Amino acid sequence: MNIIETRDLCKRYGGVMRVAHLDLDVPEGSVYGFLGPNGAGKSTTLKMILGLVRPTAGSIRVLGERMEGAGRLAVLRQVGSLIESPSYYGHLTGEENLRIVQTLRGAPEKSVGEVLGIVRLEGQRNKKVAHYSLGMKQRLGLAAALLGRPRLLILDEPTNGLDPAGIQEMRQLIRDLPGRFGMTVVVSSHLLSEIDQMADHVAVIREGELVFQDTLAALHGRSTHHLALRTDNNERACGLLAQRAVPCRQEEGWLILPVLRDEDAARLTRFLAENRLGVVRLEERQKSLEDIFLELTGKAASL
Repeated sequence: MNIIETRDLCKRYGGVMRVAHLDLDVPEGSVYGFLGPNGAGKSTTLKMILGLVRPTAGSIRVLGERMEGAGRLAVLRQVGSLIESPSYYGHLTGEENLRIVQTLRGAPEKSVGEVLGIVRLEGQRNKKVAHYSLGMKQRLGLAAALLGRPRLLILDEPTNGLDPAGIQEMRQLIRDLPGRFGMTVVVSSHLLSEIDQMADHVAVIREGELVFQDTLAALHGRSTHHLALRTDNNERACGLLAQRAVPCRQEEGWLILPVLRDEDAARLTRFLAENRLGVVRLEERQKSLEDIFLELTGKAASL
C-alpha cells in the first residue's frame, strides 16, 4: 500500500510552475527520501500534501483518502510534520511546549514523556527552550511531530544547521522510527549523502519535475563500473575494438568500455599495440552517487 499518492500534482505561483505534474508513490513503512537542489519544489510539495498550500491542479491521497474537504482533518490527525524550522515558546520549558501540542492534538498525557524519551531530551525537559541548542530545538520539533504516534511523519530538511554530532543523531532517530513504531517517514533534503544514510526509497525532483523515483538500491544500481581507455588515436582504436566485438563509445577524449577481466584487458592492450596504437592510459571507473545526482538534477551547487 502507498501511504501517499500524488497524481499530476501542480503548483503555479504567478507565471512560474513550481511543481509540475508530480506523481509520487510513498510505500507504507518506508523511509522515503525526497531529494532535490534548493528551490526544486520540495517544501511546496510537502505543504500541498499537508494541506498548507492549495494545489493548482492534480490530486493527493494520504492514507488512502483524498485530501479534500472535511475528510482531510481525520487524515491529518494521523500525520506528524516538521516543516522548515520548529515553532516553540522560548520562555517555556521543553515539556511545557509539548504539553500545549499534546492538548491541541488530543494525545494522551503519557505521550509527552514517551516522545521526550524517543528524542533523548528527558534530561532537558525542565529547561527553557530559549536556552536549548539548535540541535535540541530540532529534536523538540521532532518530539512534537511524534505526539500521538502518527502513522506518517513528514520532515522537511530536519538536519539543516546541525553540527556533525546532531546530524548523526537525527539520522539514527529517523532510521529507527519505522522499525520501532511502524511509521512511514518522508524526509526531504538537498544533500544526497544525507538521504543515502537514511532512506530506502528515493524520489529526485528538478525544477518541480520528477526525474527519478525508485528504491535506493536502484539508484545505487546506476553507479556501474566501466573502463576508460585513452590512446594516441581514439578514432582508429574504436574501429579496431569493433572488430573484436568490444562495445565502446567516445566521451570527452576517452573510450568508454565495459569492465573486462584482467587477462582480457591485457589481450586488448596487446592487440592495440600490435596495430601500432599507443595506449596512453587505461583505468577503471565508477560513477559516484554525487555524479548520478548531478546528472539527474543538473545542479552542482547543492553538493
